[in-house]
Amino acid sequence: MRPIRRPDAVLVQAVIAGALSFAHLHDLAAAAGQSGWKAWAYPVSVDLLLVAAWHRLRTSRAAGAPARSAWTWFMVALAASLGANVATAGLLDLGHVPAWLRILVAGWPALAFLGGTLLVHAPGHPAVAKPAQPDMDTGQPSAVETVIERGDVVDPEPEVAPAPALPSPEPVPEPEIAAVAVPPALIAHARKVADDYRARTGYPIDADTLRARLGVPPLMANAIAAQLA
Repeated sequence: MRPIRRPDAVLVQAVIAGALSFAHLHDLAAAAGQSGWKAWAYPVSVDLLLVAAWHRLRTSRAAGAPARSAWTWFMVALAASLGANVATAGLLDLGHVPAWLRILVAGWPALAFLGGTLLVHAPGHPAVAKPAQPDMDTGQPSAVETVIERGDVVDPEPEVAPAPALPSPEPVPEPEIAAVAVPPALIAHARKVADDYRARTGYPIDADTLRARLGVPPLMANAIAAQLA
């Protein structure tokens, strides 16, 4: 079962607005002295100019070109349509149309033709020039063929002599622990701390832990650890 298509509210609104604007333009043209089929041709002319200007506007925007001319003719067509809607809303006596309005209505066909011609036949955007391709049929020998015909020999790349091996660095002797005078009482206390640490952890105490427990400088802690070992 096919789903039931619901009418689009925007499309319905556009149809209603277009029909009302079309009727207003017809009534204004008829009041300005354009009778018969000529009164019906005016709404078509205004709407066609509006569509052509909008199409040119979108094309110019997509191409990154200035759209000043398209905006100008779009506003002219919009003003003609909007002016007819306002004029037929009771603000203008359609039985006594002023002379200036009759002149505008009579001159609209020429103005619309000029706008449509400028929009449709405006110069296009210049095409991007493609890089010239090399002519393969010129008959001129290439550089490689010229070298082969002349018998020139290209020198090979020079061989690079290997760099001499650097001597292996000699091992740096570890600095000897300077002799530090440690009081016997401090050594006795350090031995108690080391025995307590071994009893709790099962490992001999290291110099860093001994230094932290005794609060002595690193050099003295190393000297005490050497005597306890």
